[in-house]
Amino acid sequence: MNHRILIVDDEPNIVVSLEYLMKKEGFQIAVATDGESALRLAAEFVPDLVLLDVMMPKKSGFEVCEALRADPALPAVKIIILTAKGRETEVAKGLALGADAYVTKPFSTKELVAQIKSMLE
Repeated sequence: MNHRILIVDDEPNIVVSLEYLMKKEGFQIAVATDGESALRLAAEFVPDLVLLDVMMPKKSGFEVCEALRADPALPAVKIIILTAKGRETEVAKGLALGADAYVTKPFSTKELVAQIKSMLE
């Protein structure tokens, strides 16, 4: 099965590297660079997994996470928050809002790919 991943990040360098990495692994990719377009794209693209930054324009990753979890059209979507915000309170908030995992930048691409594959099995 060709899984669909939505990358949501406003940092071009991170988007380019994640997009390259995920395509190399055989995933279908869509990219959003702010929270509002992320929600629009999630409704159209219907991803299996979302890689979600926290600090973004228009809506934060926390707001996007909460909205995705409230969307009955996306009951099975997996959410990995991928951010530089790594304080315990932020991790707890992300997980409380429904994220399946919370990964802080910088991260190991090898570990991220392994985590994504295990979540999508």
